[in-house]
Amino acid sequence: GQLVESGGGLVQAGGSLRLSCAASGITFSAYTMAWYRQAAGNQRELVATITTGGITNYVDSVKGRFTISRDNSKRTVYLQMDSLKPEDTAVYYCYAGGPRGFSAYWGQGTQVTVSS
Repeated sequence: GQLVESGGGLVQAGGSLRLSCAASGITFSAYTMAWYRQAAGNQRELVATITTGGITNYVDSVKGRFTISRDNSKRTVYLQMDSLKPEDTAVYYCYAGGPRGFSAYWGQGTQVTVSS
């Protein structure tokens, strides 16, 4: 399986970005999908998850600003990021967690930089 992220870039504070993660080689609809981020010098942090049934969860720092969604027909998960803050600057990683016995997968990461 493979995950490929896109959509990162440089944006001013208050702006928006939409990250995409396209999956291949896995039964996408059977996987819980997630976005993590890692800022320089920090540990990787779970940002948002979406289950196979569409249930979502967010870290407190992004609640009300970020929205995770999935399109099983396109085998793609999205992260809509609004009202971006400089502290959102990080490399964002897509993650696919399968049922027991299935492998998990990580994307290569996409850089998001928010300028003040």
